[in-house]
Amino acid sequence: MLTESFILSTRSLEKRTNTSTAKDLGIHLHEYQPNPSLRSSFKKSSIKPNCLAVNATHIFAAQADKSVVHVYSRERNNQEAVVPFQEQITCLALAGAYDDAGTLVMGTHVGRLILWEHSLDDASQPLPLSPLRTLTNHRAGINAVIFGHSNGKANFAISAAQDKTCIVWDHAKGTVLHTYLLSDSPLCLALDPADRATYAGYEDGSIQLLDWYKQHSQIHPHYDPSQQCTPTQPPSSDRWRFQGYSSPALCLQVSYDGTALLSGHESGKVHRWHIAKGKYSDQVADITLPVTNLHMLPPTGFPNAPIPSIKLHNIVKPRYESSLDSSRSNSIVPSNYTFTAQFTSTLPLSDPPTQYFELDDALTHPSFPTPMLDEGLAELAALNTRDAHASSDEYIALKQANDSLKIQLDDALHGQREAIAKALKLQEARFQRGEDDAVKRARKKRRRIRVMEAEERRRKIIMGEAVDAPDGSGDGDVRMCEAGEELSSDTDEMSSD
Repeated sequence: MLTESFILSTRSLEKRTNTSTAKDLGIHLHEYQPNPSLRSSFKKSSIKPNCLAVNATHIFAAQADKSVVHVYSRERNNQEAVVPFQEQITCLALAGAYDDAGTLVMGTHVGRLILWEHSLDDASQPLPLSPLRTLTNHRAGINAVIFGHSNGKANFAISAAQDKTCIVWDHAKGTVLHTYLLSDSPLCLALDPADRATYAGYEDGSIQLLDWYKQHSQIHPHYDPSQQCTPTQPPSSDRWRFQGYSSPALCLQVSYDGTALLSGHESGKVHRWHIAKGKYSDQVADITLPVTNLHMLPPTGFPNAPIPSIKLHNIVKPRYESSLDSSRSNSIVPSNYTFTAQFTSTLPLSDPPTQYFELDDALTHPSFPTPMLDEGLAELAALNTRDAHASSDEYIALKQANDSLKIQLDDALHGQREAIAKALKLQEARFQRGEDDAVKRARKKRRRIRVMEAEERRRKIIMGEAVDAPDGSGDGDVRMCEAGEELSSDTDEMSSD
């Protein structure tokens, strides 16, 4: 049975109220379907928005107002490590696939990025690189940025800012694809799994739908030149509201099948919205603390699901070394690089080669040996010379074979034409015989009719009845002509007595 779950994080309040929720619980694993319920919790975390990252084995949580990252093991369901850094982490994300070890990318409060590979005991200092490009169409602070699901050059980015705009970017070229004018400042964004729509959360807890395909276009609306320059204001009917007031929506996530939207609110509630109906559905969870992050996990339970080749059971705490350390020289790979992981299956062993080939050995070197190149060029020259001498004889033989095939083809075509002509002649003869038989039967019928008419006239003469002469003539002779054809006396002509 397929199981879909999500992970949420909360932020502790400065002044706690008496609630049933434990004070030190900050991360919760909920089963979304088929049996919605709380599965597990992780303690000692207070997390701001955009400060939670999840993969198949671990959870990474940057603590609010602190310079530490808490690491939790999903297999052992406990806190595995507390990793301190020199700067406060304001956001983080995982680079790589969900099942891979990946690299944790962390942004600091001074605008720098820190890269940490989980199986490597090193945290790389920011490299002296400048931004590729800067996108500056917003006129106020940016609240949320998300990327599309494509891996190609056609991927895009979406940003939402306090100036009540949502902009779709071609981040590879640095151009604006489309601009949406919103009624309020969005606090968070979520993207449809098939990149068909965007969802924005507002301060009053309502949800704004940005349907990309509502405007009919023969191409993708974001790449239609006639629509790129004209901002779009979504209709009020695409804004989903509660019956009453709700707290601000701090985070959004779309279910795996794209039929439901989950929203985490400052009140600690997680609500579900029915996307097809465009309205509020029900409440999924109530944590009583502000829900700052939502992560929808990939469904589990697929038959024959692929198993990752390696598995990381324990992360290695990074050493935050200085970029001036001479032991690292100028390479981005440290000299004491170690990789700690477990193979999930037996490694495939290739069969030893049964025969040694010099070329196989040469392929492992930076370049081919000079004697091998000279030998290859010599063999190629000899092959060309031999082909030049043999070309004339091969051409003659080929031409003779071609002429023979042509003669055979002409003979076959001639025989086919003769067979068709013979069949047509036979068909014509059968048709002519049928026509002649039909004419003979018609003539016999006409003769019988004339005999009957003659017998009827004789009977009338014997009985003394008046007899009309055929065709107005009184000689009693009958001569008939049908269809402009005059019948001969020996076949069709009858005389009266």
